[in-house]
Amino acid sequence: MKKLILIAAVIMMAGITYGQSLQKGTLVGTHVITVSLKPGVTMEKFIEFFNAKLIPEVEKNYPGWKAYIAKGIRGENINSFGLIYVIKSEKDRDKYYNADGSASELGKSVTEKLQPVLDEAAKLGTFTTKYTDWVIL
Repeated sequence: MKKLILIAAVIMMAGITYGQSLQKGTLVGTHVITVSLKPGVTMEKFIEFFNAKLIPEVEKNYPGWKAYIAKGIRGENINSFGLIYVIKSEKDRDKYYNADGSASELGKSVTEKLQPVLDEAAKLGTFTTKYTDWVIL
């Protein structure tokens, strides 16, 4: 009986930990990325850099933000790449960005901290993004 209770508790904890959904008020930023690679650089290398270096630095410097790189597999952006940001709320985003999309003072300081990683990314290629921010209703 004790084993059954322990197993049930573990299953419930796993469900709580991994079964979380997007809560009302969560902000989801979707960015379509246009990449121009340097000669000899593959898209795989570029994506590897994003996952191994850039995204961890973004998440470290924007507390509470989660970032993901994605590839379009259907629809308007098929075979395009994107970034998806999941942020607790608009208020959390607004600490770093003004209403017009420009960086706030705090956002500018974060960009300065990210600059060495962005400079390293520039050795692989350049990228621009077009974004839409969505809020969960």
